[in-house]
Amino acid sequence: MWRETENSLYKRFEFNDFSEAFAFMTRVALLAEKQNHHPKWTNSWNTLEIWLSTHDAGDKVTERDRKLATAIDQIM
Repeated sequence: MWRETENSLYKRFEFNDFSEAFAFMTRVALLAEKQNHHPKWTNSWNTLEIWLSTHDAGDKVTERDRKLATAIDQIM
């Protein structure tokens, strides 16, 4: 579940291994690029953390972030 924290939508994902995490990151990158939205994220082996906020709106959560979060959940 996405949670709103510090002016961002945040979610942590865990996978079986690095390859699965990286494949998911690639799918997220393609979605984000289509929406011209570029999330902040970190990856460590099988864990991916994503923070979504809209920089053009003063680094806060907007409908644009919610739309990308929904799209990310749909490819999970």
